[in-house]
Amino acid sequence: MSRLLVIDDEPAICWGLKRLGEDLGHEVIACASAEEGLVAATNASPDVIVLDVRLPGLSGLEAIDKLRDAAPQAPVLLITAYGDLATAVEAVRKDAFEFVVKPFDLEPMRRALQRALTHRESLAAGEQAVSAAPTAAALDLDSMIGASPAMREAFRQIALAADAPTSVLLVGESGVGKELAARAIHNYSRRSDGPFVAVNIASLNPALAESELFGHVRGAFTGADAERAGLLAQADGGTLFLDEVADIPLPTQVKLLRALERGEVLPVGGNSTVTSDFRVVAATHKDLLALVQRGEFRHDLYFRLSAMQIRLPPLRQRPDDIILLAEQFLAQFSARAGRPLSLSQEARDELAARPWYGNVRELRNALEHAAAQVRQGEISSDHLPTSLPQSALPADLHGEADNPAAQLAAAVRRWVDARLNDPAAAGQIYDEFLAAAEPELIAEALAREPHLQDAARLLGVHRTTLRRKIDQHGVES
Repeated sequence: MSRLLVIDDEPAICWGLKRLGEDLGHEVIACASAEEGLVAATNASPDVIVLDVRLPGLSGLEAIDKLRDAAPQAPVLLITAYGDLATAVEAVRKDAFEFVVKPFDLEPMRRALQRALTHRESLAAGEQAVSAAPTAAALDLDSMIGASPAMREAFRQIALAADAPTSVLLVGESGVGKELAARAIHNYSRRSDGPFVAVNIASLNPALAESELFGHVRGAFTGADAERAGLLAQADGGTLFLDEVADIPLPTQVKLLRALERGEVLPVGGNSTVTSDFRVVAATHKDLLALVQRGEFRHDLYFRLSAMQIRLPPLRQRPDDIILLAEQFLAQFSARAGRPLSLSQEARDELAARPWYGNVRELRNALEHAAAQVRQGEISSDHLPTSLPQSALPADLHGEADNPAAQLAAAVRRWVDARLNDPAAAGQIYDEFLAAAEPELIAEALAREPHLQDAARLLGVHRTTLRRKIDQHGVES
């Protein structure tokens, strides 16, 4: 049985918390002022203190340090009807265990008390999470971690890419860690002693993208008051990381291709080239091949950039890594803040169940949000922000990996473009398409429903129509 000390000048609050604590099997001492509470804390050695901010005489914020001196192991839950920013900031500075705003429901308060008691028990057992956690210097959040088969395969591909001199194209949804992969490729390559120059193409002003990449000479354009080396020249001897490479303007793509093939950079407004020996690692969340087929990306640059292609899996395809990543992030936040933090089982279950359309970046942000809500102790599902729905993302960030309709549409576009470019296919493209697509559709339906009537019902066609198609395409039934 634990001992709870409740300090609040509202009798109803004291009565409700006393009933709650006793129902949980704990002894509860209720006091109406901070002065009275200090005496009780000194004499009774409470395990948890529930403290109102606004009290007659000494305020809760003024009393918290004195209470901590009287009961140094007791977590303090601050409660107040004034949920303003200044009070919350001061509560955080006073290192309160949690900050609860009135009016509150008993169930969230019950969970808060349980978290505080769990934390108190861990302190009594000598389990100091902060001292056991890796230090900020020892933790490297720039390193990629994962134990799932998908990530083990990605690690293998990254290792192969690091050992090769060729260009690499990293493909994956936003937030999967493409820049981390690029840095890993650089760090484990023979160019690791050289610079790693990263540029997000989407962040560049299209009018100045060429100048940023290739540099410029003095007087090349209005405002060019001095000569400037571009990013390609700055990457000499190292790695150039081109993030969101699909956004490179078409005119700049021509010049970039020439620089990649010859190792020479021509600054804007210049007459002579600058030699630069760099390796390119590019990244995109878009279907570059589809952009090539629509004429929005040069095919020769595509092949030059994608000599080796690595697809990084979205977080929802590597669920075994979610808790592993969450614990690493939380250890980092604990070490940085100098206070112990852990994940409750309900929080673990919630993290594992979410789809994480924002991927690792969303997971890290969610844990950082939760860590800011909890002063010490255990993070529950209540502390996590609302899950990000897929519809909240721009359409081009959804990715095609988990969208069969998008995959099918992209495949059809590629097939049609190829056939339209073949003069011999004129007049028969539609029949060729049906001949390629229908047998696969029918075979899959029959694999699910071997009986002809059931397969026809599944596809939404008449049984005789399905029989005719089976005979026409020679599908085994």
